Amino acid sequence: MALSISRRAVQLLGPLSQWKCIGSVSAANGSSHWAHDLRGLISQQSLSTVEFSQSLRDGAFFSGHRRLSTSILTPNGEADFPSDLLSKKKVIVPDREIGLYQDLVIPVTNFLSEEKGLMVLAGDVFDVPIRKDIVHRVVRWQLAKRQQGTHSTKTISEVSGTGRKPWKQKGTGRARHGSRRGPQFRGGATMHGPKPRSHAIKLNKKVRRLGLKIALTARAAEGKLLIFDDMEIPTHKTKNVVNYVEQMENTKKVLLVDGGPINEKLKLATQNLHYVNVLPSIGLNVYSILLHDTLVMSRDAVNRIVERMHTPINR
Repeated sequence: MALSISRRAVQLLGPLSQWKCIGSVSAANGSSHWAHDLRGLISQQSLSTVEFSQSLRDGAFFSGHRRLSTSILTPNGEADFPSDLLSKKKVIVPDREIGLYQDLVIPVTNFLSEEKGLMVLAGDVFDVPIRKDIVHRVVRWQLAKRQQGTHSTKTISEVSGTGRKPWKQKGTGRARHGSRRGPQFRGGATMHGPKPRSHAIKLNKKVRRLGLKIALTARAAEGKLLIFDDMEIPTHKTKNVVNYVEQMENTKKVLLVDGGPINEKLKLATQNLHYVNVLPSIGLNVYSILLHDTLVMSRDAVNRIVERMHTPINR
């Protein structure tokens, strides 16, 4: 008897991974393909399409013919999945939606991992929509602006040499020349060479400010933004800072940002560490944030950054 199973009946089976194992029929039954046995069982019981769909929904079909399968994986956990096939990686699911301009509450600590209370971060600075194009524009502006532009070459009027004509115009069989300082001679001038200039490009202030907000938002969303009560350390020994950094999880490069001038002890303790850099809040920029995977800011630095972001732009 020919039986046509509708698409609705197939959808009732659920995900393919839950029922495709039914095709592994034991060798003792002598079956080579599970579809042949399935059609045979349906024809023996004379099930209609509607009745077959109802039996699939109730689970009575598979439970009644469980003997045909060597292993059945059910979503209810009746059969254990092999542990060696399960991934041991933790799936990181964000606990909130980014870019809603919501104020963030973050714990405050210090270098000794002591709890120093909580701090509220302004949502319009630390929770803005992520814009990769804005970050790209700001980084290009920074890298172009920091180029020295002191490259220089000498033109034919600046190069040292005589102005006498090397040989007469005609009669020698050689090419005619009027100066030994030309670019075709060794030690001569450089044509169309670089001259000192500025490589800076124009970028609006509001775009630069938005880029800094996006960088701070990205670090806060990744959980890589730490707030310290202050940047005070007991001694200027480098080993103390090394121990502090080793206690941070998944940290390779750290950027410490303080509100005012950098503490002398902190400066001495970090000057020999290539993976720890210190900046005042006035020098915080997008490129430095992207170069370091962990951003550590003091309370004073956060307050100054927020105040700077809320200051109207002078036009």
